Amino acid sequence: MKLIVLPVGPLEANCYLLGDGQSEMCVVIDPGGDAEIILETCTTESLRPHLILLTHGHMDHMAAAAAVKAASGARVMIHEADRESVEHPHPFWAQMVGGAPAVRVDECLTDGQAVGVGGLSLRVLHTPGHSPGSVCFLGDGLILTGDTLFAGSVGRTDLPGGSMQLLEQSLQRIIAATAPDTVVYPGHGPASTIGEELAGNPWLQ
Repeated sequence: MKLIVLPVGPLEANCYLLGDGQSEMCVVIDPGGDAEIILETCTTESLRPHLILLTHGHMDHMAAAAAVKAASGARVMIHEADRESVEHPHPFWAQMVGGAPAVRVDECLTDGQAVGVGGLSLRVLHTPGHSPGSVCFLGDGLILTGDTLFAGSVGRTDLPGGSMQLLEQSLQRIIAATAPDTVVYPGHGPASTIGEELAGNPWLQ
């Protein structure tokens, strides 16, 4: 497997380029800005975007999706509950990241669905709370958690559509679906493991 992390945009959201390590195809997870950096990295690393997977619809995670799609032809996928926010971005939130062009969704993600390219397969875990359509992507020994779970913290729930009750339920789903040595790749900040979060994250106590 090949995994590259690119902090992008003014809020430094983690964009992940993920491939099976054997073919050129990759998935781009949360292209939240700096499309030129994402595309240049793909070229340098001999990767070809096939899917654009969005963990949720907030602008700092999708602002470059339209540009990456236009340049690569990659298909955009997001949970139905957050589809509206990327197809019709709210001007107030878009201006906070310097603009977030609308992008057409090609397919909506569903809980339990398997997505991927080549020999790479990720399972969709619907984890609402930070937003109604938040999802995590569970792979072999790793989980990409978007803004649901961070190293030492969790996503905020005071934005429109947020719910602390749902977030707490989603955190328990993540714990139940993963082993302690599963590496956590969040939407912002450094990576961690489920074991480290169970031991030190106050939201998981």
